[in-house]
Amino acid sequence: MASTETNITEKVAAVRTQVIEINNLRKSFDNVAVLKDLSLSLFDNENLVVLGKSGSGKSVLIKCIVRLLWPDHGIIKVFGENVNELNNKELGILRQKIGFLFQSGALYDSMTIKQNLEFPLKRLKKNLSRREMDEKIAEVLENVGLSNTSNKMPSELSGGMRKRASLARTVVVDPMIMLYDEPTTGLDPVTSDEISYLINDVQKKYKTSSIIITHDIECARATADRVIMLQDGEVYLEGDIDAFNDSKDELIKSFFK
Repeated sequence: MASTETNITEKVAAVRTQVIEINNLRKSFDNVAVLKDLSLSLFDNENLVVLGKSGSGKSVLIKCIVRLLWPDHGIIKVFGENVNELNNKELGILRQKIGFLFQSGALYDSMTIKQNLEFPLKRLKKNLSRREMDEKIAEVLENVGLSNTSNKMPSELSGGMRKRASLARTVVVDPMIMLYDEPTTGLDPVTSDEISYLINDVQKKYKTSSIIITHDIECARATADRVIMLQDGEVYLEGDIDAFNDSKDELIKSFFK
């Protein structure tokens, strides 16, 4: 299906700067094509939601952006830099500008929440004093509603609180881009709504540009400035959330019913 909103990217581009530009991205596993000539852009201070059923290539897409996976073909530019042409040092510098919230959260179980946040700060913000580091951690934990959890272990937190802690660890180093991989998976509806609120709050407070990978329609409705739906590794429809809510296409309706 060709996009019914082919001009939306052009309209956004007229007033905003591209922070990610992807052209003709392909990725296969065992001769099975997961991404097929996929092209998209992310603009500054935008929440871009990428929808699609399991196996449509959503998570593969964001892993290619940070080069956790190598694409078979195509160009990925982040802040104008071709990701696949960077050496390891250059890639490391670029990754410091990108926050990646894994679906599992990926907290270190043997560390307290404060130690989890200290870990990236010590690696990436070496000029901070002890006091500045403590203040930064306290500020970020307050921003995600976890002010009283510094000395707790991840195992002492609920699933929603662990997700918040993971988000805090991601934003504590002030990333310019956020990549969210299924941020509400496994959470109850109320907690899912809270995480969606936090995604919007992070965008406002930290001026981030975000790609949100999800199959949670309520999360998409709550967070999206723009939506792209993938089907069989290709862009099936692109537009604002109203284009999806109002669509008569049966595949779209199956998601948005």
